[in-house]
Amino acid sequence: MIPSRKIIVIGGNAAGPAAAAKAKRIDPSAEVILIEASEFISTGSCELPYVLSGEIESINQIIFFTPDTFWEEKKVKVLTKHTVEKIDRRKKSVNVKNLETTQYYELFYDKLILATGSIPNKLEHLDYSSLNVFSFKTIADLISVQNYIKENKSKVVTIIGAGYIGIELVETFSKLGLDVVLIEKEKEILPEFELEISKICKQILASSNVRIFTSIDNLHFFYDKNRVSKFKVDGRLIETDIVITALGFLPNNKLAVESALEIGKSGGVKVNSKLQTSDSNIFAVGDLIEVVNKISNRSMSLKLASIAKATGQISGENAVGGNKYFSGVIKNISIRVFDTYVTSVGMSTADLRNERFNYNTVYAENQSIMKVMPGSRKNFGLLHYDRETKRILGACFIGGKEVSGYSDLISIMIDNKIPVTQLYELSYNYTPSLSPLNNLLYYLGNAANKKSLK
Repeated sequence: MIPSRKIIVIGGNAAGPAAAAKAKRIDPSAEVILIEASEFISTGSCELPYVLSGEIESINQIIFFTPDTFWEEKKVKVLTKHTVEKIDRRKKSVNVKNLETTQYYELFYDKLILATGSIPNKLEHLDYSSLNVFSFKTIADLISVQNYIKENKSKVVTIIGAGYIGIELVETFSKLGLDVVLIEKEKEILPEFELEISKICKQILASSNVRIFTSIDNLHFFYDKNRVSKFKVDGRLIETDIVITALGFLPNNKLAVESALEIGKSGGVKVNSKLQTSDSNIFAVGDLIEVVNKISNRSMSLKLASIAKATGQISGENAVGGNKYFSGVIKNISIRVFDTYVTSVGMSTADLRNERFNYNTVYAENQSIMKVMPGSRKNFGLLHYDRETKRILGACFIGGKEVSGYSDLISIMIDNKIPVTQLYELSYNYTPSLSPLNNLLYYLGNAANKKSLK
């Protein structure tokens, strides 16, 4: 009789449960254990700002499984409030600590999957032990912020970092009735987006009475009774009741580093196309790893829930003998800025310059639906393509909800190396209440054709 495989998964947010469930589904005889340091598993991190604002009514709506329901539905044993303190690669075992009892014990594995995710960047010179200073990454962070707002008469919130999470939190706190101060070290907010898009978003925020400070390198904080009471920026003192840092995330690679697994330049764990680390018995997934950019063929760190789920499922299948491959990614992201939607797909101007691509850029603007129809609004698009091959390299859109579809179509074209000239020839859907006579992508393709003929 062949002994059942023993699979241990470390990390229970998104990638870990996907890996554990897939492994058990492919090989029901396998013993699969999921280990998580917090009390929650399978939570929706991207939805956190919308729970805080009340748009999503309850935290329970973004906790998709409990340890009990995960066992009932997936037959995976879950250990919450447990941490893995050490991996012994030679013995193929992990040293586990029960955080409630402080007891230690050893578990053995045939295959190990690291899904330890990412941790928030910290701001130097800010005392994170202050009662009104928070990161915003986990269910625990959300609960802490909710409780603080309920228990204190907060009027002003300062958000440090104007990336994706920072911008989403601006809208969240505005909806809660707080005055918002936004601080960004770069010249523009949303620095990973195109400059034209960032400037439009800045105007939207300013029109919603958000106080914005950019190009801020150094902040000096003042404390009162273990709280940040104010800070100095551009020679001015700004009073605040809450401080939220939204400075992006770093791979939570401590366990991987201590286990002498190979680490990439970004701090992410290096994996092959089957998501194996430098130890073939250990897989790594999600925010923890470096992924291959399909356009540049270079490794990068990209922390998206979609990548976490995909890599989790592939690693879970491979851990029980599968032969699935992860081919890489095309960055495709979007955010909402009040009633406006912004997307970015592929490579940006900054990316293309860094990689020294020879490219052209075209622009177009069009109505979201027929101009005479109620609810019609302007959409703006920007697209990059290779000057010689005409391959699309990236795009950015701002407007209504339909811009998500534009980005998805561009992502498909990039992945299949369909030249930009085809945008002009596609058959786009049309009905006055849903779309304009000529799609925004049609105009971008037309602009590219004209530029190519010069």
